[in-house]
Amino acid sequence: MNDSYNNKRFDHLEFYVGNSKQAAHYYASCFGFKNTAYCGLETGERKVSSYLMEQGDIRFVLSSSFSPEHSISQSVMRHGDTVAIVALEVPDVVESYNLAVSRGAISYMPPTEQDDEYGVLKFAAVHAYGDVLIKFIDRSEYSGVFAPGFVARSTNAFNAVGLKHIDHVVGNVELGEMDRWCDFFVEALGFGMHMHFDDRAISTEYSALMSKVLRCNDQTFLNINEPATGKRKSQIQEYLDFHYGPGIQHIGLCTDDIVQTVIHLKKSGVEFLPIPKAYYEDLENWVRETALPVEQLAELGILVDRDRDGYLLQIFTKPVGDRPTLFFEIIERHGSKGFGAGNFKSLFVALENEQERRGNL
Repeated sequence: MNDSYNNKRFDHLEFYVGNSKQAAHYYASCFGFKNTAYCGLETGERKVSSYLMEQGDIRFVLSSSFSPEHSISQSVMRHGDTVAIVALEVPDVVESYNLAVSRGAISYMPPTEQDDEYGVLKFAAVHAYGDVLIKFIDRSEYSGVFAPGFVARSTNAFNAVGLKHIDHVVGNVELGEMDRWCDFFVEALGFGMHMHFDDRAISTEYSALMSKVLRCNDQTFLNINEPATGKRKSQIQEYLDFHYGPGIQHIGLCTDDIVQTVIHLKKSGVEFLPIPKAYYEDLENWVRETALPVEQLAELGILVDRDRDGYLLQIFTKPVGDRPTLFFEIIERHGSKGFGAGNFKSLFVALENEQERRGNL
C-alpha cells in the first residue's frame, strides 16, 4: 500500500466552542498554550472566529461562530464544547481522499485548495463517527503561519508546561458500534489494529467498557471505546448521554517530565481525577525503574504501568467543561507502547466515584 495511504500524522485538532476568545484564554492560562495565529472579524472573516493554540508540536484550533444558524453553533448547542475535526497531515490529499471514499468513507469536503502570498494549502474531509470529521492536509506548498485567512499573533502571557505532542485521540461510540468504526479506520483510512481490551480487562462491580487501539504509524494512535453491559451506567454511556452522541472523549498529550508538568498544571488550576490511596500501597517494588518516589506519585495522583517494552506514567484531568465529556490525559512514555492496562481497574473506580458525585452512576 502506498505512502499516501499509510503515512498520516496529527496535524491539528479543531474544537468547536461557544466562545473561542475565552477558550483561548483558558488553554493559555491553564494548559500553557500560546496563541500564535488568529482568524476573525479583524482579519476579514465574517462567519467564524478561530484561535490557533500551540505548544511543542501540538496544534489546537478553537473556533466559534457568529450566527446561531452556523454549523459550529449548532454543534455547540448539541454537544457543548467538543473536538469536531481530527486533521491528519498526508503526502497527497487527493489520493488519500479518493482511497477513503472508494473504501466507504462519506465525503464532507472534496479536495480543495486555498492560496495566499505564502503558497497553497490543500485539504479534504470525510465523516467519521457522530459529527466528527477526519481532515486530510498537505502543507508541502504552504509556508504561512497556519492557513490562508489566519494572521500571526504574539502574546506576552505564555508559560508552557512541557507538553510535547499528541499521543493519542480517544473516541466513544454506542454499544455495538466499536467494531464497525474500527473496520472503517482500517479499511478506509489505512490504520492497523494495535491492541484490544474487552470488558473483562476494563470493568468493576458496576460497569465496564470495551476498547480498541488503532495505529497508522508510531505517532498516530486512535482509540475507540464502547460501553459494555453492567449493573450501572458506564463512563462511556455517561459521555454519550451528555454529548448527545458519539465523539472525542479525551486526548493524550505527551510530556518528557510528567511531575513538573502536573505541578505546573495544578498551580494553574487544572483539576485531576483523584486516585484511591490504596492504589499506591503495593507500588514500591513494581515502580523502582521509574526513579520516582511512590510518595510523590501518590501526592500528585500519577499512575504507573509497565509492559515488555518499558513503562509509562499517566494522569487524567477531570472534564474541562460543564458537561462530563471531554478531558485530557498527560502521559510520559519510557518505551511502553501501551495505554495503562494495569491501571484500568483503579482508573475505573476513580471515574465511577466522580460519576456518583454527579448523580450519573
